[in-house]
Amino acid sequence: MYTVVERELELRLVLSPDRGVTVPARLGYRTDDPYAVHITFHIDSESPVHWTFARELLVEGVFRPCGQGDVRVWPSRSEGRGVVLMALSSPDGDALLEAPAAQVSAWLERTLRVVPPGTEGEQLGIDGGLAQFLAR
Repeated sequence: MYTVVERELELRLVLSPDRGVTVPARLGYRTDDPYAVHITFHIDSESPVHWTFARELLVEGVFRPCGQGDVRVWPSRSEGRGVVLMALSSPDGDALLEAPAAQVSAWLERTLRVVPPGTEGEQLGIDGGLAQFLAR
């Protein structure tokens, strides 16, 4: 059995420096996939859009710019409040999303209490499986 940590929140899809669209989203973390965070965007389409990337990337991105390639994350300010910006790139297009830093940080803290950094591998049972394999 595994544990799930979820949070519904509203992100802002940045269209230009002074224009954006609200996008409902769900942050998800599962102990059976301990290295990853999952974000589901509920946009006006037939099915939601899913993104998965390293939890470590989001944790670091709350404090300083990080990432390269398809996912980049960095802290910023918007309208006087702290935000986390996520730049996502795919063959279908690019998106710049703005999330409330306080809500993202609180959710990340919950995931870090469930699976502290450095203990992710223990969740996968790799050591136990390897020990059984080598015992044969």
